[in-house]
Amino acid sequence: MRSSSFQFNQHVPWEDLGNGIHRQLFGYNETIMMVKVRFEKGAVGELHSHVHTQVSYVESGSFEMTIGDEKKVIKTGDGFYVHPNILHGTVCLEPGVLIDVFSPLREDFLHTTYR
Repeated sequence: MRSSSFQFNQHVPWEDLGNGIHRQLFGYNETIMMVKVRFEKGAVGELHSHVHTQVSYVESGSFEMTIGDEKKVIKTGDGFYVHPNILHGTVCLEPGVLIDVFSPLREDFLHTTYR
Protein backbone atom coordinates (compact mmCIF):
# COMPACT_ATOMS: atom_id res chain seq x y z
CA MET A 1 0.00 0.00 0.00
CA ARG A 2 1.49 3.33 -1.06
CA SER A 3 0.66 6.56 -2.82
CA SER A 4 1.86 7.56 -6.25
CA SER A 5 5.31 9.16 -6.42
CA PHE A 6 3.96 12.67 -7.02
CA GLN A 7 1.00 14.48 -5.50
CA PHE A 8 -0.16 17.76 -7.04
CA ASN A 9 -2.19 20.03 -4.77
CA GLN A 10 -4.85 20.75 -7.41
CA HIS A 11 -5.44 17.00 -7.90
CA VAL A 12 -5.50 15.89 -4.27
CA PRO A 13 -9.10 16.00 -2.98
CA TRP A 14 -9.97 17.73 0.27
CA GLU A 15 -12.02 15.67 2.70
CA ASP A 16 -14.50 17.72 4.75
CA LEU A 17 -14.20 16.46 8.34
CA GLY A 18 -16.88 18.89 9.54
CA ASN A 19 -16.72 21.72 12.07
CA GLY A 20 -14.30 23.81 9.98
CA ILE A 21 -11.64 21.13 9.38
CA HIS A 22 -10.55 19.73 5.98
CA ARG A 23 -7.87 17.15 5.19
CA GLN A 24 -5.70 16.26 2.16
CA LEU A 25 -3.66 13.03 2.06
CA PHE A 26 -0.26 13.31 0.43
CA GLY A 27 2.57 10.73 0.19
CA TYR A 28 2.38 7.53 2.20
CA ASN A 29 3.42 3.92 2.46
CA GLU A 30 3.14 1.45 5.33
CA THR A 31 5.69 3.30 7.48
CA ILE A 32 4.93 7.00 6.93
CA MET A 33 2.15 9.39 5.88
CA MET A 34 1.99 13.15 5.25
CA VAL A 35 -1.33 14.95 5.67
CA LYS A 36 -2.34 18.59 5.17
CA VAL A 37 -5.09 19.79 7.54
CA ARG A 38 -6.87 23.14 7.00
CA PHE A 39 -8.63 24.79 9.95
CA GLU A 40 -11.10 27.66 10.04
CA LYS A 41 -10.89 30.07 12.98
CA GLY A 42 -12.41 28.47 16.06
CA ALA A 43 -12.22 24.91 14.69
CA VAL A 44 -11.30 22.36 17.35
CA GLY A 45 -9.15 19.29 16.86
CA GLU A 46 -10.58 17.38 19.83
CA LEU A 47 -8.24 15.86 22.41
CA HIS A 48 -7.29 12.37 21.27
CA SER A 49 -4.42 9.90 21.22
CA HIS A 50 -3.18 7.27 18.78
CA VAL A 51 -0.40 4.69 18.52
CA HIS A 52 1.35 6.70 15.78
CA THR A 53 4.33 9.00 16.23
CA GLN A 54 3.39 12.45 14.90
CA VAL A 55 5.45 15.47 13.92
CA SER A 56 3.72 18.58 12.56
CA TYR A 57 4.64 21.89 10.95
CA VAL A 58 2.49 25.04 11.04
CA GLU A 59 2.31 26.11 7.39
CA SER A 60 0.04 29.05 8.29
CA GLY A 61 -2.21 30.34 11.04
CA SER A 62 -2.13 30.24 14.81
CA PHE A 63 -3.17 27.38 17.11
CA GLU A 64 -3.49 26.72 20.83
CA MET A 65 -1.91 23.26 21.01
CA THR A 66 -2.24 20.88 23.95
CA ILE A 67 0.15 17.94 24.27
CA GLY A 68 -0.16 15.98 27.49
CA ASP A 69 -0.14 18.55 30.31
CA GLU A 70 1.42 21.34 28.19
CA LYS A 71 -0.50 24.05 26.34
CA LYS A 72 1.28 26.46 23.95
CA VAL A 73 0.33 28.87 21.17
CA ILE A 74 2.07 27.93 17.93
CA LYS A 75 2.20 30.01 14.75
CA THR A 76 3.42 29.93 11.16
CA GLY A 77 6.86 28.32 11.00
CA ASP A 78 6.54 26.48 14.33
CA GLY A 79 6.17 22.75 14.83
CA PHE A 80 5.42 20.09 17.41
CA TYR A 81 6.10 16.42 18.17
CA VAL A 82 3.67 13.96 19.73
CA HIS A 83 4.85 10.68 21.26
CA PRO A 84 2.61 7.66 20.63
CA ASN A 85 -0.43 7.36 22.92
CA ILE A 86 -0.16 10.92 24.31
CA LEU A 87 -3.37 12.94 24.58
CA HIS A 88 -3.25 16.00 22.28
CA GLY A 89 -5.55 18.45 20.50
CA THR A 90 -5.77 21.98 19.15
CA VAL A 91 -7.96 25.06 18.85
CA CYS A 92 -7.47 27.22 15.76
CA LEU A 93 -6.95 30.86 16.78
CA GLU A 94 -6.31 32.20 13.25
CA PRO A 95 -7.21 30.25 10.08
CA GLY A 96 -4.38 28.03 8.98
CA VAL A 97 -2.88 24.77 7.81
CA LEU A 98 -0.96 22.08 9.68
CA ILE A 99 1.30 19.62 7.85
CA ASP A 100 1.17 16.36 9.82
CA VAL A 101 3.51 13.41 9.39
CA PHE A 102 2.64 10.06 10.98
CA SER A 103 4.62 6.87 11.45
CA PRO A 104 3.37 4.34 10.69
CA LEU A 105 0.69 5.50 8.26
CA ARG A 106 -2.81 6.28 9.54
CA GLU A 107 -4.76 3.45 7.92
CA ASP A 108 -7.92 4.98 9.39
CA PHE A 109 -7.40 7.98 7.05
CA LEU A 110 -7.43 5.87 3.89
CA HIS A 111 -10.62 5.75 1.83
CA THR A 112 -11.28 4.42 -1.66
CA THR A 113 -11.03 8.04 -2.93
CA TYR A 114 -7.32 8.08 -2.05
CA ARG A 115 -6.22 4.63 -3.21
